[in-house]
Amino acid sequence: MSSDKTSLSKPLLCSVLMVISCMLVGLASAGNFYQDFDITWGDHRAQILQGGKLLTLSLDKASGSGFQSKNEYLFGRIDMQIKLVPGNSAGTITAYYLSSQGPNHDEIDFEFLGNLSGDPYTLHTNVFSQGKGNREQKFHLWFDPTKAFDTYSIVWNKQRIIFMVDNIPIRVFNNLESTAGVAFPKSQPMRIYSSLWNADDWATRGGLVKTDWTKAPFTASYANFKANACVWSVGKSTCDANNSGGFNDATWQNQGQDAAGRNRLRWVQQKFMVYNYCTDLKRFPKGQLPAECKHSRFL
Repeated sequence: MSSDKTSLSKPLLCSVLMVISCMLVGLASAGNFYQDFDITWGDHRAQILQGGKLLTLSLDKASGSGFQSKNEYLFGRIDMQIKLVPGNSAGTITAYYLSSQGPNHDEIDFEFLGNLSGDPYTLHTNVFSQGKGNREQKFHLWFDPTKAFDTYSIVWNKQRIIFMVDNIPIRVFNNLESTAGVAFPKSQPMRIYSSLWNADDWATRGGLVKTDWTKAPFTASYANFKANACVWSVGKSTCDANNSGGFNDATWQNQGQDAAGRNRLRWVQQKFMVYNYCTDLKRFPKGQLPAECKHSRFL
């Protein structure tokens, strides 16, 4: 009897160990929202639907809503498909970002600023490192982000951060710590957060256009989350023991911009950028631009 039990337990043990090993080398998941996220506020305004394939956030006059990832990540590629609030979304903000905690936190931001029907959404991006932000770049999207799901991606490796929309790069923030002394997010693990909230004191035309609550509830939808990333757990990264990470696609680890990528980046920045902190000479006394602005044309 004891030998039979042993022979049966070995395959089971191996299967368990294989599952644990797959979990530890990294996360490359086409996610299920039940498994990957927790709804953190908003009560019934946030819902996970279709067996975990769809998540919706809603905003009404009483409250918005939000969620966060169960895992923390330290480097990776994060993809999320989002369909933004349709119609008159003025005053609303849909935020989707990575962030660590504490006063010296790191953060990588997408924020979608609503607008009147027919006007373009404004996509606000920012990077915080060691608690320092104020690195805003804003874009008008070249499509209607309320008609269908579009993919918003963050590639975060040791060399750079790349913001992408439908796989088109719109912004690059390079690691210039060694050359310019600019802090770069590299040691603080970050969770994924998203929220839908009212910010009509500044979101639309500097607060001139207020939220029309007769249009509430406002709803944004999320699908097809993927994290090809190093998971942080118990003070360690799952990539520490295996630099290859066991990923199906590890190109993000050294991803930069080839000639085609630079052309797409230039196209977006020349045609659709509406604000760049690196060209705001009124903001910086005597033209003393931040150090990173002097080292790269496209940041």
